[in-house]
Amino acid sequence: MQYRTLGRTGIKVSPYALGALMFATSVGNPDPDDSARIIHKALDAGINLIDTADAYRDSEEVVGKAIRGRRDRVVLATKVSRPVGDDPNRRGASRRWIMTAVEDSLRRLGTDHIDLYQIHRPDPDTDVEETLSVLSDLIRSGKVRAIGTSTTPASDLVEAQWVAERRGLARFHTEQPPYSLLDRGIEREVLPVAQRHGLGTLVWGPLGQGLLTGRVRKGGPNELRRAGLVRHLGDERRLDAVERLVPLAAEAGLPLTHLAMAFTIAHPGVTSAIVGPRTMDHLDDLLAGLDVTLGDDLLDRIDEIVPPGTDVGVLDQVFVPPALQRAHLRRRPLDERRAA
Repeated sequence: MQYRTLGRTGIKVSPYALGALMFATSVGNPDPDDSARIIHKALDAGINLIDTADAYRDSEEVVGKAIRGRRDRVVLATKVSRPVGDDPNRRGASRRWIMTAVEDSLRRLGTDHIDLYQIHRPDPDTDVEETLSVLSDLIRSGKVRAIGTSTTPASDLVEAQWVAERRGLARFHTEQPPYSLLDRGIEREVLPVAQRHGLGTLVWGPLGQGLLTGRVRKGGPNELRRAGLVRHLGDERRLDAVERLVPLAAEAGLPLTHLAMAFTIAHPGVTSAIVGPRTMDHLDDLLAGLDVTLGDDLLDRIDEIVPPGTDVGVLDQVFVPPALQRAHLRRRPLDERRAA
C-alpha cells in the first residue's frame, strides 16, 4: 500500500478508506461478526482508515468491537451533525450538541480518542466560529486529533479557514465530498480550494452508489438496495453515461469497479476514496484493483464521456444551500419586485 499524507496533519492514510455505513445491521450487513471479518481483511490488506458516523445507526458499535485490539493500527474517523433522533437539538454543529455527541461516539467506538472528527453536513443555523471553537477545545482535550467537513461548498471552506486564522482556532484539516466518474463537479472549485489550503480529501461515492459496479444497465433491472430510496440511481442521464463507460472499461481489460476506483484516486487533490463493501465478495473485488493504473489516453477518453468539472445529474445526498430550499430567501417582497 502506498500511503498518502492526510492534508497537513502528518497522518498517513491508505488511498482506499473503508466506509462503515454498510456495517450498520439495519441498513447493511445484518451480521456484525461478518462485518468484523470484512474490517479485519481490509486492515490486513493495508487499508488503515475507517470512516463511520453517529447517524449510521449501530455502525459505530460494530466498528468499535471489530477494531478492539487493533485500535492503534486504525485511523478512526466519524462524523456529527446529521439528525440522530426527533429532538431538534440532537443534530447540527452547535457546541451544545457536539459536546454530547462526541462522548456518545467515543463510548460506542470503545476508544478514548477520534483521529478525525467531521461535520457531516454544513449547519447554516450555527456560526462556523461556534463550531470551530468547540472542535478546538476537543483537540486540546485530546479527545479529537483532527477535524474536517463533508459535502461543504468551496466558499464555506474558505470562510472557515479565514475564521480559524482570525480567531486563533483550529482549522479544518479535511473535506469529504462526493466524487466519481459520474460526479466530477468538485474538480471545478472544491478540490482546488482543498489543495490551496492544504486540506486532505476523503471522497465518497466513488462507485456512484452502485451504478459503477457494472450490475446496473439501462433498460435492465435495478436491484441496488437503495434504488427505491434515492432518485439519482434511476436517472437516465447517469445510466446513459454508464453505458458509455462499460465498453471503455472492457476495452481497457478492466472491471468497471476497477476503472472507477483508479480514476478517483488518480486526481492529485484526492487523498483517499471511501469504499463501502457490504459483503466479503465486494471487498475482494475492490482489493483486486489496488494496483490498477490508468494512463493519460484512457483518462482523456473518460473526459470525453464526462467532461472535467461536471456532474451527470444531481446526487440526492448532497448539501442543498438554504437559498435553494426556501423560496423567501431568493424572492424580494412582492411590493419590491418592480423596477419602477
